[in-house]
Amino acid sequence: MASVEKLPMLQEGYEKLTAELKALREERPKIVDAIEEARAHGDLSENAEYHAAKERQGQVEATIGDLEDRISRAHIIDPTTLSGDRIVFGATVTLLDDDDKQVRYQIVGQAEADAKVGRISYNSPLGRALIGRKVAEEIEVTVPSGDKFYVVEKIEFI
Repeated sequence: MASVEKLPMLQEGYEKLTAELKALREERPKIVDAIEEARAHGDLSENAEYHAAKERQGQVEATIGDLEDRISRAHIIDPTTLSGDRIVFGATVTLLDDDDKQVRYQIVGQAEADAKVGRISYNSPLGRALIGRKVAEEIEVTVPSGDKFYVVEKIEFI
């Protein structure tokens, strides 16, 4: 059953989801053609092409359903319109780690998350630990590699 909870995301994440949905919808006729072509080969019980095409069709339809659900619940947030002294969705946060090394993350939706480029999901362990915090607050978060400690150095809305 689909949830009615809004999904916060940046415009970029929304565009990524709609582009993926468009590509999958464009793939539908190609899958139908592949199924028809495989059917023409005769016995369906031993027709690997047919079964592969039907499986792909099921995957595409399930993904389309998921994307349509996420897009319909999208709540697009523009970080430049935000302000305040607490970390919220869309904020860019500069932290000091255990070794006083600066790390910088933007709190984003699941569709945009990519830790390698400094974007973490609001649902990630660190994202959840950061939401609602202020500058100079200490944060302890348990991640797969163990416990990490951070101090919030700066909060920006860019």
